[in-house]
Amino acid sequence: MARYFFDLHNGDGLIRDNEGMELASRVEVLREIARILVDIARDELPAGERAIISLTVRSEERPISIASLAFSNEWLD
Repeated sequence: MARYFFDLHNGDGLIRDNEGMELASRVEVLREIARILVDIARDELPAGERAIISLTVRSEERPISIASLAFSNEWLD
């Protein structure tokens, strides 16, 4: 197992994860990325018509992944 940190970048700037979480594999890291992005999207997307939410995942040594979710809506009336 290793400790991973999930730093959130949304329209409000960087929210750094100082606690992290112990995960055993990249599959578990990917599941956590998806869970976080979906939770943030559910809470933040109704507030606007466009948003990009990203996570930088880092181990205790270095960044290992960047994931992002983009949302765009355009009313046609």
